[in-house]
Amino acid sequence: CNFACARRCREASRKNVCTRACGTCCMRCNCVPPGTYGHKNVCPCYASLKTHGNQP
Repeated sequence: CNFACARRCREASRKNVCTRACGTCCMRCNCVPPGTYGHKNVCPCYASLKTHGNQP
């Protein structure tokens, strides 16, 4: 997960927030969408997760 999330979050303006959220999703879903943005259809579990505030 660490490498996949580092790749996913490398262009994020808030890298720590992105990396933490991505890591949680990766551990639960065992996949991370490719690229730095979008492509969530490749990993439906990742796309369906919500924050504790019920935000995507």
